[in-house]
Amino acid sequence: MYTEFYGLNSKPFQLSPDPGFFFASSVHKRAMAYLQYGLSLREGFIVITGEVGAGKTLLARKLIESIGQHNIISTHLVSTHLDADDVLRTISRGFGLPPDSSSKSTLLNNLHKFFRHSAQQGKRALIIVDEAQNLTPHAVEELRMLSNFQMENQSLLQSFLIGQPEFRITLHSPDMVQLKQRVIASFHLTALKAMETEDYIKHRLHLSGWQSDPTLAPDIFPVIHEFTQGIPRNINLLCDRILLFGMLEEKHHLTLEDVTAVIDDLRQEVTHSEFPASGAAPSRPAQTPSDSATPLGINLQQRLDQIAATQTSLLQLTAAIHGSLASLTQTLLDDRKSHSSGASHD
Repeated sequence: MYTEFYGLNSKPFQLSPDPGFFFASSVHKRAMAYLQYGLSLREGFIVITGEVGAGKTLLARKLIESIGQHNIISTHLVSTHLDADDVLRTISRGFGLPPDSSSKSTLLNNLHKFFRHSAQQGKRALIIVDEAQNLTPHAVEELRMLSNFQMENQSLLQSFLIGQPEFRITLHSPDMVQLKQRVIASFHLTALKAMETEDYIKHRLHLSGWQSDPTLAPDIFPVIHEFTQGIPRNINLLCDRILLFGMLEEKHHLTLEDVTAVIDDLRQEVTHSEFPASGAAPSRPAQTPSDSATPLGINLQQRLDQIAATQTSLLQLTAAIHGSLASLTQTLLDDRKSHSSGASHD
């Protein structure tokens, strides 16, 4: 492992969200301020949106950590197109309740009792919904109905809805008016700025015990930012591979040439084909429902589909040419036979 080679005490660029590695960029500072205010209200919905890998889940976990886990009972729901009843059962299971399958009313009654008991003990119930853009309208409605639970005019539940940019459009649809009215705080996470990318990388390295081994050439940071488009998860993935490359090559100083070699390797890998293709200028995707969910750069599968379509067209064209040649050959043979027959009669 490169952690031993470079004397690090942990992996600085792990992909799983760790609040201990939270980096307070300009946009993350503003997001935290908005969300802390929303959390202090102890009710309603808090919405966090952003591109894939922008740090939405990490921000939510850092926010909860900042107010103290001992005061919160939470469950984390990763939405994968769950319907309304599945959402209720998953939430019940997350809070340690038996996911009663007999009726919806029993599920709701058990949850209501649990929320009241938690409030009486001075604890807050919190639901964190990841990939909220995948929630069905009925599932969203169930979450809204849960927010109606109160005790002495105090809400018993608060929910975080974490989703990709298209979830913002969902919230503005006519069917979501009642839910939107209960959103007390929201923020859209954007990518890191170019200067922040360098600070982000060094921040994570220092937290892992980095003692300037390896040393990093200053000109690598603009290239890293351009290639990853400032998305933290992409930065983590690339920098992890750069350190691995450095260990394999036994390098203690990483240069632009080294970073370029790793980028070229990533572009050739099927698993990382979401990165910009060689020679392409990586530009930030526009905030549209279709583009926001599209991976960075040209998807390899799209290329393969295009190649397959081209091959099919060529095969069809070849077959047509063969058919035309066969028809022409037969016509010539028929003409020759006709002439031969006419000559014999003469």
